[in-house]
Amino acid sequence: MSPTRQDAWSQDEDLLLAEVVLRHIREGGTQLQAFEEVGKQLSRTSAACGFRWNSFVRKQYKSGIELAKKQRKELKKQPVFYEEDSIQEPVNEEVVPSPTVIEQGSTITFEAVIHFLERLQQKAQATSSFEAERKRSSEKIKELEKKAYYLAAENERLFKNLKAIEEDYRSLIEIMERARKMVVLQDEDRQQKVKFQMDKNGNLERVEK
Repeated sequence: MSPTRQDAWSQDEDLLLAEVVLRHIREGGTQLQAFEEVGKQLSRTSAACGFRWNSFVRKQYKSGIELAKKQRKELKKQPVFYEEDSIQEPVNEEVVPSPTVIEQGSTITFEAVIHFLERLQQKAQATSSFEAERKRSSEKIKELEKKAYYLAAENERLFKNLKAIEEDYRSLIEIMERARKMVVLQDEDRQQKVKFQMDKNGNLERVEK
């Protein structure tokens, strides 16, 4: 049994915690189950994972949480299809009768058996292709959801940076305005200290007070 870790959390661990919690929210699970799952992967207690989520990580993924909740609602609205309902038997499909129900005097031709086996092979291939396509689509959806969560977190980070830049810009404008007013006051004060007097030739000359 590996010892319980108590060291600082890394960025990758925060990302893993966010991915697992958002997945549980999207799929209708509980956060406690998510904390236990992450705890097993990181050799941390579920309580430590819960504390990390509530104290830090959750604030970085507000948009991701809202998106996961919307996806959970959409999944609840979708009808549930069972496997036996998803693959329907084709209408008018030729079926080779069982030997126990063959009428007396009737025969099964080799061509009928070959045709029946070919149809079974086609159905098996179609089912296999459907499962492969469904798996690829599911993986693509998970990849896009992961990117959406990252973009939501990045959007929140950029929004906070923008607000900080706007505050710095306003502060800079205030400083420049105060500096401009000080220059104007200094110019006015300098002008008040200047006087003119007439020299011996009758010309005005500027004299500092």
